[in-house]
Amino acid sequence: MKKILASIITIAFIIFLLIAVNDMPLLGLGTNPSHNIVMEKYINDAMKDTGAVNIVSAMILDYRAFDTFIETSVIYTALICVFMVLKKGGTKYED
Repeated sequence: MKKILASIITIAFIIFLLIAVNDMPLLGLGTNPSHNIVMEKYINDAMKDTGAVNIVSAMILDYRAFDTFIETSVIYTALICVFMVLKKGGTKYED
């Protein structure tokens, strides 16, 4: 029974993902959301709005600062977990 239920849930999830992919815009078209007015604003006004030296610095440190901070926190937490797992030493048990 559990295998049947797991199979049904898996198939439903695959169908959901295929519908979502089908609804995505095609690559290379001018109507793609990545080619909208936001991109033009970033390119034209980034250094003026943020005072950054270049556009990449403006994106990372000003426009997307909060998002970048969260990503950095996740990577840092993963690194700490890896160090904890690979830590040498610990308690030695003697008979």
